[in-house]
Amino acid sequence: MATSTRPSSSLMLTYASSSSVFPQDLTPSLVSFKPKKPLCPLVLRPRQRRVSLSFLKEPKKSEPFHVVAAAVTTEAEVDEAVEEEAALKEGDGSAPPVPVSKPKKGKAALLLKRDRTRSKRFLEIQKLRETKKEYEVKPAIALLNEMASAKFVETAEAHFRLNIDPKYNDQQLRATVNLPKGTGQTVKVAVLTQGERFEEAKNAGADLVGGDDLIQQIKEGFMEFDKLIASPDMMPKVASLGKILGPRGLMPNPKAGTVTPNIPQAIAEFKQGKVEYRADKTGIVHLRFGRADFPEEDLLVNLLAAIKSVETNKPPGAKGVYWKSAHICSSMGPSIKLNIREMLDFKLPASA
Repeated sequence: MATSTRPSSSLMLTYASSSSVFPQDLTPSLVSFKPKKPLCPLVLRPRQRRVSLSFLKEPKKSEPFHVVAAAVTTEAEVDEAVEEEAALKEGDGSAPPVPVSKPKKGKAALLLKRDRTRSKRFLEIQKLRETKKEYEVKPAIALLNEMASAKFVETAEAHFRLNIDPKYNDQQLRATVNLPKGTGQTVKVAVLTQGERFEEAKNAGADLVGGDDLIQQIKEGFMEFDKLIASPDMMPKVASLGKILGPRGLMPNPKAGTVTPNIPQAIAEFKQGKVEYRADKTGIVHLRFGRADFPEEDLLVNLLAAIKSVETNKPPGAKGVYWKSAHICSSMGPSIKLNIREMLDFKLPASA
């Protein structure tokens, strides 16, 4: 194979028939070219800045062959082809667009556990507990109070992982529990009712009482309440608020005790410490049972009431071991794992 380079243009010799090229298109140097040996028919085809002469095997001497050459492409045409190629690479619209990954949302956007950084305060209080140890209820409550060292009063939380799958109707868990020692928080209660119950709700201590006017305010964005109680006769009108109240967990529901004909009793229960809870899609119940500044005895009473309520409201479709794990913690502190068997068998002293 022989190669040569020309500054003006580049050529490549390939097969072609003699009828495809005319003598007037040939340059004088090609017309006067006379090979010593018979060669294969060749055609000159433009390429970028390089001429490659490709010869095939020599044919038998008995077969006649003719040398055919094509016209030489000018440098301007070569430059034009190069410009078109560069334009395609830069992306004039013909090149496929680069796919853009969608931003992650929710839990997928959180950092992995190995990539998270903890504060000095958290790392210090984390040394107070033993890793992977299952604590009994009383020592766990004492440790929770000791680890609550934030600049504000932290909430005491319980997290129960249950052996249920809430995507099935017979394994869903949603209920309420009356905490004997209260939640330590002021609950603002709004009531949707009409007729005689309007005055009953006001006298029972409701912070907001209304009917159609309150429904209209909620549609306009009014959300200055923690609980919304409705009488049964108002539910057809309340149904239009589902898209607004549902995502906030404020939609009245009979299972949560917020749809009832006995409105004064419902108001009193929520004011005194009635808490609603439900299992999330992974089967975990998140429940607050007081504040970190409560006495240990009060936190213990509230925690046992929450455990008893979750056990009593076990879904009918739950099979096998119901309790998988249980943890308590302060809102800004590390979790403390509880011993399940001891937790379920624990009983308060008679004096409590």
